[in-house]
Amino acid sequence: MLSKPATMLLGLIYEKPLNAYEIIKRLNYMNVKWWFNIADSTVYSTLKTLEKRGYISGTIEKVGNMPDRTVYSISDTGKNKFTDTLKASVLQFSYDTNIFSIAAFFLGIFAPDEQQELLGKRLEILQKYRTGIEKQVNPLWENEVSAVHVANVKRMIDLVDAEIAGTKRLLANCS
Repeated sequence: MLSKPATMLLGLIYEKPLNAYEIIKRLNYMNVKWWFNIADSTVYSTLKTLEKRGYISGTIEKVGNMPDRTVYSISDTGKNKFTDTLKASVLQFSYDTNIFSIAAFFLGIFAPDEQQELLGKRLEILQKYRTGIEKQVNPLWENEVSAVHVANVKRMIDLVDAEIAGTKRLLANCS
């Protein structure tokens, strides 16, 4: 599975070939910094890593009097790795919600029926998590542990509930 920065960058390049500056501009436009801060230096180093692994290839372009720029395109290997990562990201639950948030940005690469299938499976996974966590919460258990521990477990349920609500919203908008 790809790292979060690699997934984000491959997703942007999957949509259309871009250079590093254009990627940074898109990340700023998407307000990514408010939920997943990717430093400009991370963009550049991640692009180099993706290129070394053969997931993208760079073509040097000259535009007028501007310095040369490298425009990156995704390779077939990169497409396969990216789609595998998206599927894995949708079909897992992590309290690091950025993993799914990044995947959700790029669900449009899948056909609507595949989006629905993936998100439906995600809902099943989330329901199992919620049921598992909820089994722990009962009056006897609450008397045996600290109030902070109880509050934290209930917070975990809240996070799963938020993921369930968000997944249902995405599912309702598959097209």
